[in-house]
Amino acid sequence: MSNFYNQTRAASSLMGRFKRSLINPTAVTRARCFTTAEGHRPTLVHKRSLDILHDPWFNKGTAFSMTERDRLDLRGLLPPNVMSSEQQIERFMVDLKRLEVQARDGPSDPNALAKWRILNRLHDRNETMYYKVLIANIEEYAPIVYTPTVGLVCQNYSGLFRRPRGMYFSAEDRGEMMSMVYNWPADQVDMIVVTDGSRILGLGDLGVQGIGIAIGKLDLYVAAAGINPQRVCYSFSYLVLPVMIDVGTNNEKLLKNPLYLGLQQHRLDGDEYIAVIDEFMEAVFTRWPNVIVQFEDFQSKWAFKLLQRYRNAHRMFNDDVQGTAGVAIAGLLGAVRAQGRPMIDFPKQKIVVAGAGSAGIGVVNAARKTMARMLGNTEHAFDSAKSQFWVVDANGLITDERENIDPDALPFARNTNEAGRQGLREGSSLVEVVRQVRPDVLLGLSGVGGLFSKEVLEALKGSTSAKPAIFAMSNPTKNAECTPEEAFSIVGDNIIFASGSPFRDVDLGNGQIGHSNQGNNMYLFPGIGLGTLLSGSRIISDGMLQAAAERLAAYITEDEVLKGMIFPPISKIRDITKEVAAAVVKEAVEEDLAEGYRDIDARELQKICQNEEEVLEYVENSMWSPEYPTLVYKRG
Repeated sequence: MSNFYNQTRAASSLMGRFKRSLINPTAVTRARCFTTAEGHRPTLVHKRSLDILHDPWFNKGTAFSMTERDRLDLRGLLPPNVMSSEQQIERFMVDLKRLEVQARDGPSDPNALAKWRILNRLHDRNETMYYKVLIANIEEYAPIVYTPTVGLVCQNYSGLFRRPRGMYFSAEDRGEMMSMVYNWPADQVDMIVVTDGSRILGLGDLGVQGIGIAIGKLDLYVAAAGINPQRVCYSFSYLVLPVMIDVGTNNEKLLKNPLYLGLQQHRLDGDEYIAVIDEFMEAVFTRWPNVIVQFEDFQSKWAFKLLQRYRNAHRMFNDDVQGTAGVAIAGLLGAVRAQGRPMIDFPKQKIVVAGAGSAGIGVVNAARKTMARMLGNTEHAFDSAKSQFWVVDANGLITDERENIDPDALPFARNTNEAGRQGLREGSSLVEVVRQVRPDVLLGLSGVGGLFSKEVLEALKGSTSAKPAIFAMSNPTKNAECTPEEAFSIVGDNIIFASGSPFRDVDLGNGQIGHSNQGNNMYLFPGIGLGTLLSGSRIISDGMLQAAAERLAAYITEDEVLKGMIFPPISKIRDITKEVAAAVVKEAVEEDLAEGYRDIDARELQKICQNEEEVLEYVENSMWSPEYPTLVYKRG
């Protein structure tokens, strides 16, 4: 019976595609698969000779076949030995490895920046090979193209700038953005990562130099999610665009630096600032109505306001608020499992949170919603869940006595009388809070390196949990609240440790390993973006974000969790992204938000989502892998 159903469904699907192809002639063209002597479907290009070699989208370097060299007037412009892409990568890696002989650890390591320069030069001349290298060595090079090295890149970006990448909208462009957006050569853009440079990682206001963070994020979209960066339209074609909105900077060092590339004026504020962001959003969604916009590293003052302003009308999300929260939720759920308890016990966890910025409050909000849903998703459940959090900022424990309290932190302000019964007060220090609360989880999103001092970690020994969890989530590495070595040596072997930046595992002796889990946002944001794209969802809902987090939490096996592993290895990122994207697609369909993508309409997507294997296959088949296309010249 099931075979008959599958055959009928397959026939129906094929008939549906045939009918659509009658309406849309391009579908017929796309279905044909003519190949060249090299065995690949050709890509038509309108340039030859040195123009091809200077174009990073089409350049293959020494990998051009002899027939291509003849077709494209390249004979004599390259060494005669035709190399495979594998040989090219091997040659590149030999050069890169030379830098690692005397490499030191940490974000200030000049060798890390040198590696970034070499990778960036490869990106400039041969984009396909760049992504082949990145995907094949993602665990090793994700920390180079993204955190922690990207922080160092952003700090020095004015001096490192060589080739423009992405778009820059500034306060000087007010009234012109609607026309400016047409300066970008692509008629289709699927993913934009935008920043105003006001809060880059934990490094503060870096102004226009923050563009490095958007570039790094989109490199991970390509590597992890298979979002196609190339302008060529063959098979399927996604397009990515990093964006900087320059509204000035309050970094006095940059304002006085004659080499600074951005506007040398103080930041716009209030209605003037909002007007610039509004104009940008209107411009990009007018030209690319289906684009997904990821907001990145906006200061807390604006992160929540902009998220609430746009999220119900546009396909957008804020990675610091929602992506960080999702990864933290996955880690917190994993920690419950690692403590040997069922995941349904999560609402019983006592959590002390150090940091009340956009990331900290974003995590607490998401954790509260997760607890409430586990408790029945009632108003009472949502109200009672907030009692599981103690939020500490630079001024200490936040209570309802706090003057001028941030509205976003207000729901989590402890009642003064209740705090008093616990021996706490308004402004109690972090160590006092940890000592009195005896939490199951100590969660750091403060941006203050070393905040989890020896005294704080000693206090955590009194936790009521037999296996307390320490989340030192601030980036880059120097801003981590503590290192895994400090955590394991002070609190003891029987803990769960996670951080935002990568650290090595700790050798505990006797063959025991203290796992240093990296709660990196790249576990989620590529899958959230890809899943939203493939579902055609009108917005990115809380349910879609929650589905992504829960799928990540379930990715780790029971044996791995009991060993203290709550996040999978980065080397599995493409498979993780596939799983996360599938969860997002399914949730979008369940919430009736999905409108389909390209030749998959909403009804067909609903059918696909009825079978877990089919939705995973749909996602996997939509992920781009960097391979050299066969090039054929056509006069423009």
